Amino acid sequence: MIAIFTHMIKTEYKVIGVMSGTSLDGVDLIYATFNLDTIWKFSIHHTVTIAYNNYWLDILGRLVTLSQVELKSIDENYTLYLASLINNFINKFNIKDIDAICSHGHTALHQPEKGLTYQIGNLENIADLLKQVVVCDFRVQDIEFGGQGAPLVPVGDQLLFPQYDFCLNLGGFANISTEINNSRIAYDICPVNIVLNHYAKQLGFDYDDEGKIASTGKVNNKLLNKLNALEFYKQDFPKSLGFEWIKDSVLPLIDVFKLSIKDILRTCVEHIAIQISNEISTKENANVLITGGGVLNLFLIQQIKSHTNNELVIPSKEIIEYKEALIFGFLGVLKLRDEVNCLSSVTGAKSDHSSGKIFHP
Repeated sequence: MIAIFTHMIKTEYKVIGVMSGTSLDGVDLIYATFNLDTIWKFSIHHTVTIAYNNYWLDILGRLVTLSQVELKSIDENYTLYLASLINNFINKFNIKDIDAICSHGHTALHQPEKGLTYQIGNLENIADLLKQVVVCDFRVQDIEFGGQGAPLVPVGDQLLFPQYDFCLNLGGFANISTEINNSRIAYDICPVNIVLNHYAKQLGFDYDDEGKIASTGKVNNKLLNKLNALEFYKQDFPKSLGFEWIKDSVLPLIDVFKLSIKDILRTCVEHIAIQISNEISTKENANVLITGGGVLNLFLIQQIKSHTNNELVIPSKEIIEYKEALIFGFLGVLKLRDEVNCLSSVTGAKSDHSSGKIFHP
């Protein structure tokens, strides 16, 4: 019991947060301090993103097709790989003071309706490899409690960014978190980069830089109306989107029109701006914190602004790019304190709880 008590009375934690997202753009690492006075505050000291090499891009891109036995062996290799990246990060910045390493791992399998979720890179030996306390595997318990195991970031939005009415993330999909009747809720709004990048790639680009290609196109109103009429937008939250929906419902709908890529991109940007403005206009005079890679699409941001009177706040580059890694670091701190880091109002679990596993070297 003494160990838990010493965690409880601390008001300052120095942690490394580790995040790997489904977009496979690499592993985000952050070294940050969290302080508790009357509210939580944070400062970010070091950040780095390590891009995946072709070996890992190939493997991680095929995880959904692999058997449990194959996943187990990949898990062991990936845990070693993650430990080596974290070690390099510690050495590069000569980090001496670490309360814990808090890692999301990488999602290999996520089928909450079947009670399944599997994050690789969270094996117990990671604590021995790093000779540090490791807090990880944040989704499993929520699934056991009947929740979706996602999203996990909103508790960080609530406690680290309380000054914003909405926290909007523009990644593969747009998702949002906000307070309704003193309860945190979060849900997916619409596709963003997952669709925009798909069409930019047909022109030989990884993405549409700053939205320059989209800005030269014309809106096709027929396509725009069809996109806005998709059934998903009529559903109430909680709701989430996946790649299957894009493949089945969105891309075929767009491709039927046989438009030029610039007109497709322009129409999709308009669609995204309309869907986002619908959600952030539910409160008047609200401020909206925007993070994620989509922030760099200046044309998209301009179009969202044109559809809303609310204030759009674009934070520092570090928060735009590393907010998720920062929040996974924070989820680990809450777990060390045995405090709620998983909200039932967001995931649908039977109760709020403190999720994750703590491994000691």
